[in-house]
Amino acid sequence: MAAAAEEEVVKDVGRSTEEEPVGEKREREEEAETLAPWEQHASIISIPRFDYTAPSSLLHHSHSGFLVTCGIKREKSATKEVMSILGKVLLPIGEEKAEVLKSSDASKRQKLCAQETVEDKVKTALQETGENSSVEDLKSAKGSVSEEHKSLMSLVKLTKSGLLLFTFPAENSTDTTDIVSRIFQFMESGALKAPVWCHRIFPVQATCSLTEKELQETVSKLVQRFVDDKQNTLSKPVKFAAAYSRRGVEETKGKIQKASEVLEQCPLLDRTKCFETVAAGVKAIVPDSVVDLKSPELCVLVELLPLSRIPNGSYVAAVSVLPHKLVSTKPKLVIKPLVAETKQKKGQN
Repeated sequence: MAAAAEEEVVKDVGRSTEEEPVGEKREREEEAETLAPWEQHASIISIPRFDYTAPSSLLHHSHSGFLVTCGIKREKSATKEVMSILGKVLLPIGEEKAEVLKSSDASKRQKLCAQETVEDKVKTALQETGENSSVEDLKSAKGSVSEEHKSLMSLVKLTKSGLLLFTFPAENSTDTTDIVSRIFQFMESGALKAPVWCHRIFPVQATCSLTEKELQETVSKLVQRFVDDKQNTLSKPVKFAAAYSRRGVEETKGKIQKASEVLEQCPLLDRTKCFETVAAGVKAIVPDSVVDLKSPELCVLVELLPLSRIPNGSYVAAVSVLPHKLVSTKPKLVIKPLVAETKQKKGQN
């Protein structure tokens, strides 16, 4: 009996040594299946931390940047994705002075005269995402997802799900509209894959407190810049349209507020009042302009930013004046989606 028991033990040991690798493999597969999308590609790019000083700066200074919409509970995946996208097309400060050193050696760096030195991690990121990392790709990838370049943008914490806000320093004059235009060009040429998590990237040209004086002045400044840009051809009279989004304003402070209470705090939360202020800002620069909702040449988009950690009753808006090619007018005036929508999905912005 002792010999039989010993033989059985040997069999059990043999069985466990044979089955253990299979079990481990199955466990790893199950773990991979349960990983969140952002964890599955975490090796591509790390998520930047929130800059908790940014909301205060937005209250007192104008900033440019990007407002990104994505699916609810997909913010981490969208953050990684948008950082990868911007890493290929982002223009650093002083872009006109940038000097890119051509080299076949992957260890060489791109030297930028904008007080930024960006390592060739761009090439690695392109390879890991499945993109062809040619010399042209590296030349266009003037912004990087590396640690050295993260300080250029701040990730701002918002109180509404499905939104991401990235801002540049107040003194930065980066042309965010040109960057978003480049994103669409890259996608059309096939140099950039269609995004999975990001739905829209709104180029924020300026921010301001949501007051009549500041909003009108901001709109006038951006309209003047648009008119002075020789790339924009305008007819007479100039046709314009405006859009106003108040995402989550009633929940900005973490609780539902009555509409009357909100309007008392800030009159421009009323759509009619906001549109009147925007129109006044446009006509201050282009007096003979007319409203055309179907085919506007000049589109003024105002986005209320649901910022966290700002005083009660304070509101900040992102403002941009965009050409018709970057917007959709049906069923309403909004920034053009990155991927054509066949049908609106629940939770999609």
